[in-house]
Amino acid sequence: MVHGLLLILYIIIGIAVGALTGITGSSGVLIVVPALSFIGFNFKEAIGSSLLVDVITTSSVTFVYFKNRNVNAKISTFLGLGAIIGAQLGAAFAFITPSRLLQAAFIVFTSYMAYISYKRSRNPRLNVKRRLNIRKELRFILAFALSLLIGFVTGTLGASGGIMFIALMMLLFEMDIKQMIGTATLAMFLSATSGGIAYSLSGKAILVASLIIGASALISGYYFAKIANKMRASTIYLFLGSVFLLTSISELVRFL
Repeated sequence: MVHGLLLILYIIIGIAVGALTGITGSSGVLIVVPALSFIGFNFKEAIGSSLLVDVITTSSVTFVYFKNRNVNAKISTFLGLGAIIGAQLGAAFAFITPSRLLQAAFIVFTSYMAYISYKRSRNPRLNVKRRLNIRKELRFILAFALSLLIGFVTGTLGASGGIMFIALMMLLFEMDIKQMIGTATLAMFLSATSGGIAYSLSGKAILVASLIIGASALISGYYFAKIANKMRASTIYLFLGSVFLLTSISELVRFL
């Protein structure tokens, strides 16, 4: 049974996760893992719970982007299939890796993505203009190979790959930022589902916390996704960079 204060904390976490995923299409891991670690979960339990939250949250966010015709189902399904395989491999690796090493990798990852996000906030179409000039068939083959790596990161660090899928699409496909976010969110749903199942079957996910956080994030994500479909791309990247930076700092403080 969840007592009152903890229930309120879970709901607040869920609202924040919904805002993050709805606006940027990125994984709730940036909020869930630091928050649950602070509450007292071990790092692997926090990762597993975060993946289950992502499964719930991305369902409503994907619906809004799909409704606004900002989802390329073909590309997201293709990316998601590669991530499903990679997530299983990543989870198996995480189970035999010390939690402190995973935490250090998480700090490096969030710090780098903060830098990338701030850079793109100044020129949102920077990478789109530099899209690789290769044949369409080769683009899909390369996308599948890279999605395997994204899935591996999902399994090890709990990051369901939203921002990484976006970076991949910037490199290989011609889309605007809103369509990339919608497409990435659907791919993230598939990736998170694969990783979440692996952690749940191994007893490394807290179901009650995941359901409460996920339920509030489901509602929050729906409304923030509607707002995001009207926002400027530079604002979205600036918001995302700030979240990455704060997450990196909070985890670094705990690590030290």
